[in-house]
Amino acid sequence: MRLLTWNINSVRLRLPLLLRLIAAERPDIICLQETKTPDEFFPIEALAAQGYGHALFHGMKGYNGVAILSRLPFDAPKVHHRAGREDCRHVAAAFRDFTLHNLYIPAGGDIPDPQENEKFAHKLAFVDEMTAWFGRNESAQKPVIAVGDFNIAPLEHDVWSHKQLLDVVSHTPVEVEKLAAMQASLDWQDAIRHFVPATEKCYTWWSYRNRDWKKSNRGRRLDHIWLTKPVMPALKSHKILTAARDWAQPSDHVPVMIDLALPGAN
Repeated sequence: MRLLTWNINSVRLRLPLLLRLIAAERPDIICLQETKTPDEFFPIEALAAQGYGHALFHGMKGYNGVAILSRLPFDAPKVHHRAGREDCRHVAAAFRDFTLHNLYIPAGGDIPDPQENEKFAHKLAFVDEMTAWFGRNESAQKPVIAVGDFNIAPLEHDVWSHKQLLDVVSHTPVEVEKLAAMQASLDWQDAIRHFVPATEKCYTWWSYRNRDWKKSNRGRRLDHIWLTKPVMPALKSHKILTAARDWAQPSDHVPVMIDLALPGAN
């Protein structure tokens, strides 16, 4: 079974890129973030025609939005509201072999001070709420997967310059600390770092501000796939589709995927 996550930065604008991705990689489950469209305009017909007849999406005009698209059936579709807002950042579903959570954690603005920046305060509150919620509502002894744009690059080599980004939102110590607490809530395993050692640079996002993103390579690893330990024996491989950053009208994020050997995918 192939599971893919991608901050698509507008599903309607980048539908041709999504269809290209589907043709090339044939994922069984696709999780999207920042779909940026109300549900009535989500391009479900085009995606159902590609075999994704099982879908859960929750979006709003111009901002945020998350979706689960699947070739495999799922139950218990759920939209969760977080940190006192209904801003389309968390959906979940129960598959035969695991429960899946798709998250779009707030970016947090530019000023890393919750007293001065309400967006940053919202981000920290969101992560705190997820930490508590996972601890109450899921179990580390059960198969659970969490994916999405977490908007935090936690490790030293998840950013192009650890020293220069310590006071930049997405890599500040307080964000890293809170994401670590969220990871500890279910003893989540970092699927990508399972394959890529923490001593190696690993990125999934490059700013639009960098004209030659490849040459400067000032990236960050903001997109994550976490597994509880019961899922780990099924984890077989991963891929970060860096080439997608060079597509016409690309997202600033690239797709990230894993392959799992699960009986329910057969």
